[in-house]
Amino acid sequence: MTSRPPTLDEVALRAGVSVGTVSRVINNRRHVSQKARQAVESAVAELGYVPNVAARSLASQRRGAVVLAISSDDPALFANLFFAEVITGVNAVMEETDLELLLILAASERGRDRLTRILQSRGADGVMLLALRENDPLAKVAEAGNVPVVHGGRSLERPPRWYVDADNRGGAREAVEYLIAMGRRAIGTVTGPLDMHAGVSRYLGFREAVALAGLADHRVAHGDFSELGGATATARLLDEHPDLDAVFVASDAMAAGALHVLRERGRSVPGDVAVVGFNDILTARHTQPALTTIRQPIVALGSEMTRMLVRVLAGEEPTPLILPTELVIRESA
Repeated sequence: MTSRPPTLDEVALRAGVSVGTVSRVINNRRHVSQKARQAVESAVAELGYVPNVAARSLASQRRGAVVLAISSDDPALFANLFFAEVITGVNAVMEETDLELLLILAASERGRDRLTRILQSRGADGVMLLALRENDPLAKVAEAGNVPVVHGGRSLERPPRWYVDADNRGGAREAVEYLIAMGRRAIGTVTGPLDMHAGVSRYLGFREAVALAGLADHRVAHGDFSELGGATATARLLDEHPDLDAVFVASDAMAAGALHVLRERGRSVPGDVAVVGFNDILTARHTQPALTTIRQPIVALGSEMTRMLVRVLAGEEPTPLILPTELVIRESA
């Protein structure tokens, strides 16, 4: 039985440098110190790494740019801490490479046309997609571009070839199990959009946890991952289910809206209603009370997406990656 060939990651680990540095050395690019170049060359020799010939021949034809396309057209998106942290992660890996980053908001036909023009003119070597919805035409535009496409999160249709995602379902289940362990029984949820994989997965995690505990799963209101959407959905939950004693809210932004409504209605948190969010963005530490939430590694989502695309451009075939989540206990539950 023959062993598998070494990967770019293993060369980087052996050399003590980043994947981007290894890629630059292999493709004979600039901006590499002599010490790093020698370390990479030694690691290549020791491991017997053989660069992908097709990938190297394509390297000379590359534009040297990749696209991060987000399925949104809201300029306020850049004030959204979730996307800010993803972009921080993307940029951290981009700094290790010679690649340039093109950022496109592409929920509208105009935005998708811009991406189409870039890809048709060979203006980018790869694409990263974020915030896709069910049957999102942005995915079709990217896949038609004849370049590698890495997804941030999965789609509700067939799983993409390359993606990085968080364990949304498992994280949601852990959040609700924690509320059950606190003795809460009238547990509701404010979901995210159910035309997004993350929204559906977090809703399914809620349903699994309450079902396993023999509790009802009908206390549900649908939101849109925004603070206003969370406030509106929480008000509806309280109107329809005044016995509510806990709520799992599928994003921290929505949870901030939920806390505001609970305060307006005279419900103490966590005394009357315990609240758990999802994401652990900076906002979660500064709500009143501080938000118990499920932390997903948002910066790592961006960095691992980018690292995966760099590996694909180097001729490798990385496997999809699911990032773990963890419960962060603060004052709201």
